[in-house]
Amino acid sequence: MDAALFDLDGTLINSERRSQAMWAMLFDRHGIGHDRDVLRGFIGRRGRDVLVERADLFPGTRIEDLLAEVRSFHDHPGLPEVTPVPGAADLVRRAAEYGARIAVVTSAHPDWADKRLAEAGVSDLVLTVVSSHDVTAGKPDPEGFLLAAERLAVEPTRCVVFEDSIAGIAAAKAAGMTCVGIATTHVGSELAEADLVVTDLTTVDWPPSTIR
Repeated sequence: MDAALFDLDGTLINSERRSQAMWAMLFDRHGIGHDRDVLRGFIGRRGRDVLVERADLFPGTRIEDLLAEVRSFHDHPGLPEVTPVPGAADLVRRAAEYGARIAVVTSAHPDWADKRLAEAGVSDLVLTVVSSHDVTAGKPDPEGFLLAAERLAVEPTRCVVFEDSIAGIAAAKAAGMTCVGIATTHVGSELAEADLVVTDLTTVDWPPSTIR
């Protein structure tokens, strides 16, 4: 394998609980009921895409205004902290040292991605970031992963994707890539479409066929 493509939220960093709390705040502020399944529908996907699908819940409100409102919650006190996924940064470093080309493919805003990769200490190893702003169709569409492979000049079949979400795994497989599912936001049985499922990245080495 010539390239390692990493999702960000839930794969390199534990941030999905924070994200879920922010979406819950949006629903609460608009007086809209929600449950666990509604909030989980945002995992791994661009918020824009999910809001378009649920536009009936926010009649008369522009999607851009809803997204801006959610972004305004980032500094809200009491949100769950963002923490590293165990083994993630070390795996990025090992893969880079081995000569693999590294990309991040995320449904998040580019500013969020840049900030969190810097905090993780791997920004200098990531050759390209494909963010929510770089694609016309978000996960589960394969566009983001295919764009990353194109930017890295690597064939899709020579890429390994690391993903925590059902939508992300579907996108990786649709792109013709090998996929390792990380059970940080879903139970392992929900990630059955991945080629391999692990609890975190401490057990994965590079080349990825090496499992400690």
